[in-house]
Amino acid sequence: MRLLIDQISMQQGKIVALEDERKRQDEECRQLRALVQDLEKKGVKRLIDNLQVPIAAVVVMACSRPDYLERTIESILKYQSSVAPKFPLFVSQDGANEMVRSKALSYNQLTYMQHLDFEPIHTERPGELIAYYKIARHYKWALDALFYKHNFTRVIILEDDMEIAPDFFDYFEVAASLLDRDKTIMAVSSWNDNGQKQFVYDSKILYRSDFFPGLGWMLTKSTWDHLSPKWPKAYWDDWLRLKENHQGRQFIRPEVCRTYNFGEHGSSMGQFFKQYLEPIKLNDVQVDWKSMDLSYLMEDNYIRHFANMVSNAKPVHGADIVLKAYNIDGDVRITYNDQAHFEMIARQFGIFEEWKDGIPRTAYKGVVVFRYQTTRRVFLVGPDSLKQLGIQHT
Repeated sequence: MRLLIDQISMQQGKIVALEDERKRQDEECRQLRALVQDLEKKGVKRLIDNLQVPIAAVVVMACSRPDYLERTIESILKYQSSVAPKFPLFVSQDGANEMVRSKALSYNQLTYMQHLDFEPIHTERPGELIAYYKIARHYKWALDALFYKHNFTRVIILEDDMEIAPDFFDYFEVAASLLDRDKTIMAVSSWNDNGQKQFVYDSKILYRSDFFPGLGWMLTKSTWDHLSPKWPKAYWDDWLRLKENHQGRQFIRPEVCRTYNFGEHGSSMGQFFKQYLEPIKLNDVQVDWKSMDLSYLMEDNYIRHFANMVSNAKPVHGADIVLKAYNIDGDVRITYNDQAHFEMIARQFGIFEEWKDGIPRTAYKGVVVFRYQTTRRVFLVGPDSLKQLGIQHT
C-alpha cells in the first residue's frame, strides 16, 4: 500500500510539472501573439498613413531560411522602393525560427506577420512530409489575414527563394486590370515552367494557360472567397491544378519569367532544380507594359489569336522531329496522340513532361508552345486541340 501511495505521489508530481510547463508555453505563445499583433498594427498604420490605394499586397512566404529570405527581400526592395505605396511588402513567417524573425524585423520597409500553429498534423498517407501540410496551413492563414484582416483586393505571393525581374511590378500592375476585366482569368503568374534559356526569346509575349504555374502569382479577393473555405490540407499547388477547382478559368503567364527560383534546398529537396529551375531565364529587359495593348489576352480575343498562330505553323510528322523542326524556317506544330506520346516528344526537346489532371504544364487547349534554338515556336498539339481552337485539320 505504501509503495502504491509513493507511485501515486510521483505521478501527481509529474502531472503538476506538466501543467506548469503547459502554462509556461501558453504564456510564451500569448507574449508572441501580442508582439506580432503590435508589429502588424505598426505596419498597417504605415500603410494607412499613405493615402494611395494599393494595387496589391506582396507577401513573401518564409519559414526557416534566413539567408534565402535576405536575398529575396533585397531583390524585391531593389525595384519595390519606388512603387512601395502601390505594392506594400509583407513577410509572413511560419513558425518561430529566431534568425528568420530577426532578419525580417531588420527591414523597416516591410510588415512582419508570424504564423504560430501548435495543432498536431496528421498526414493522410504513410511516409508523407509534414512540411507540405504546414505550408498549406501557412498559405491559408496568410491569405486570410491579407484579404480579410487587412482588406487588400489583390495579393501577390512570393516564396523566400525568389528574385524578381526589373519590370516585375509594372507587369503585375497591368495584369491587375486584366484580372478585373476578365473573370475567366483565375490568377496571373510571373512564371513559365518551360522558361529555360533555350526555350524563350520575346520578353513582351504573354500567354493564357489551363495549367496553374505558381512561383510568383497574383489573385483577387473574390477568387480567394471561393478557395479559402475548401483550401486543402496539403499540396495546395497541385490542388489548384485540378479542373474541379479552376473550373474552366485560366492563368496568364509570360514567355520569359519575371521570377527566378534559386531555392535548391527546401521542402521539395531540390527536385528538378538542376534540370528545370537553374537554367531559367530571368527577364532583364525593362518592358513598357503600360504602353502595350494586351486586349489579345481577353478570353474572346485570345482563342482566335492563338488559333491563328497554331494554324500558321507548319505540321511536322514522323521520326527525327527535333531535327526536322530545327531545319524548318518559321513555326512548326507537332501532334501528339496521348500523354505517353507527349512525354516522349517532350523528352526529346527537353521540356517539362509532367501532366496534372489531364493537362500538360503550360498547355492551353492541350497545346504546349515553346521556342526552340531560334525565334521559331514549336507547338505540341493534342489530339483534340485543333477542334477546340476551331481549326480545320490540315
